[in-house]
Amino acid sequence: MPELPEVESARSVIERAALRRRIADVDDTDTYECRPHQPGEIRDALVGRHLTSAHRRGKTMWCETSGEDGARGAGPRLGLHLGMSGRILVAPPSSGGEAHEGGDYVGSGPSRGRQRKEVWFRFTLWFEDGGSLRLLDPRRLGRARLEPDLDAVGPDAAQIGREEFREVVGTGKAPLKARLLDQGKIAGVGNLLADEVLWQAHLSPKRLCGSLDEDELDELRRQLRKGVRLAIRHGGVHTGEIIPFRHAGARCPRCGAEMRRATVGGRTTWWCAQEQE
Repeated sequence: MPELPEVESARSVIERAALRRRIADVDDTDTYECRPHQPGEIRDALVGRHLTSAHRRGKTMWCETSGEDGARGAGPRLGLHLGMSGRILVAPPSSGGEAHEGGDYVGSGPSRGRQRKEVWFRFTLWFEDGGSLRLLDPRRLGRARLEPDLDAVGPDAAQIGREEFREVVGTGKAPLKARLLDQGKIAGVGNLLADEVLWQAHLSPKRLCGSLDEDELDELRRQLRKGVRLAIRHGGVHTGEIIPFRHAGARCPRCGAEMRRATVGGRTTWWCAQEQE
């Protein structure tokens, strides 16, 4: 599933290439992707407006829109969720320009350029200039909706302050990894990023949150912020140092100890048998 860095790549694509372009039409006919809206409801709300800004908190992404026909004032908020394998593709005006895309890691090698079926495009904004913004979602687990609810989304993992992090992560009896994966507590951390930052911080994923002291919490926050920055810079959470060693028979690249596996927080988890015990 796309984690914070992948969603940030999609958000930045929208910000870079899709703002201030008049919306001429909308394909919102996929009733599952666009639930609870009926076909035409999102279209009626957006045609004639512009996207004015693109935002993200954790894995949640949304766009602000203009008044009708680009007039001043705010229009409805458009929420876009990548699901488990979604990507945002922005096509240039018909007069020419560069196409942009971002979102879930598409892999490398021969499969990278595989054909994208038209049915995988679940939601589309068509711009008056001939370009488009499209949500590519092969697994149909993404979402496009008006006025998304942000109340249940916790503070962003890349922005959370020291005192708030200590309060949110450093209390209670939940396993540390489970707390990091709780999007209502801290938003944006997924399975791979959690394993990466816990390994970097030399902390067990099964350690109880309330057992960490302030120095350990501060180091974990530092490694989380660093891990997010590096993943954004290098193309996604799959580029983390420990990720290639999350498999049977692998050994920790720092100390050579066996990598261990268990289910923590409902997710498959890997950690170093020596440095993270």
